[in-house]
Amino acid sequence: MGNDPEAHGWILEALRGHPGVVVLHELVLHHLVAGLTLGRRDVATYLAAMEREAGLVGRLLGLGVVDGCIPPLWESRAEDFPLAGLVLESAEGHGLIAHSRYVLDGARTAGYAGPAWTIPHPAWPEPAVEPVDLGGEGPVIGCLGNLNASKRVPQLLEAFALVLERRPDVRLLLVGAAADRLGLPELLARSGLPKGSLLREERVDEPRFWSLMAACDVVVGLRAPTMGETSGSAIRALSLGRPLVVSDVGWFAELPSEAVWKVPVDEREVAVLAAGLERLAGDADLRAAMGAAGRELVRTEHDLERVANRYAAALEEAAGGPAVRDAVASDLAAAAAEVGIEAGSAEAAELGARLREARIGE
Repeated sequence: MGNDPEAHGWILEALRGHPGVVVLHELVLHHLVAGLTLGRRDVATYLAAMEREAGLVGRLLGLGVVDGCIPPLWESRAEDFPLAGLVLESAEGHGLIAHSRYVLDGARTAGYAGPAWTIPHPAWPEPAVEPVDLGGEGPVIGCLGNLNASKRVPQLLEAFALVLERRPDVRLLLVGAAADRLGLPELLARSGLPKGSLLREERVDEPRFWSLMAACDVVVGLRAPTMGETSGSAIRALSLGRPLVVSDVGWFAELPSEAVWKVPVDEREVAVLAAGLERLAGDADLRAAMGAAGRELVRTEHDLERVANRYAAALEEAAGGPAVRDAVASDLAAAAAEVGIEAGSAEAAELGARLREARIGE
């Protein structure tokens, strides 16, 4: 379940008729609900969702949006009104899968009391990538993906200008379609960046996206406010062994510091971001160490096969509960004994680790 009315609206409609296990990609679903209600001129359902979320105050705010008295809440305060209740209600009694503790904790705070599992977002199998030749000799800092207000582009441009004062050879690569509300042309004009320091590409196809990211020495994936989402672009950067700079919020805050440089979203943001970019640009050993840690994180946590096994275990448990888990553990123990795996052996330890990973035998 995601937050795009066009891409995910049909899932919510199907879920209403057939409640079941839900994979909640992000906690904030305000955009989805607004698109499926106000987008279809269904004011009553939107107001009911707002009242359910925040009582009378929520309903009055919803009326203010409908009457044009206040800006749309999905543009200004979506994180304050997640509107995930309809989805969580359908998952109750069946199961909820989240990609982060942040989303699962938010669901619990919203009142979800059913079975739940935290399963990492899977990583794409790394393709054979040939980095794009971007020319020049200095390090390239890349920000790739759809560019919108939450990507902290103004802060990135300000921090990059500070880095340029001490490292004039560093370049910034911006890749992806820019939202109209961001006003990117105006931002770039006001930034005063010298010619040649900024590289810009609009929306690109999948192979070129990978190749452009592979050409970067550092990848920036800032995100605030967060809707609770897991960033596919960030996982790609980690899988390519690129040091990653992220905002210290939501899922991003849960990433290990060995693999990412975390930037607070407060008055220190630009200074910490500039310091991190400058250090990473000038320290090839640090970039290599962070890149190796990122690859290891993907291998151990986001590997497609391991993630699929955890999904299978969660769905089995949702279908049969503890009875299925106990039966699987019993069958595996019998099979291990048949092939001569003894308690305390290295094979038994490996088997136990895999069982715990799949939430069996805990």
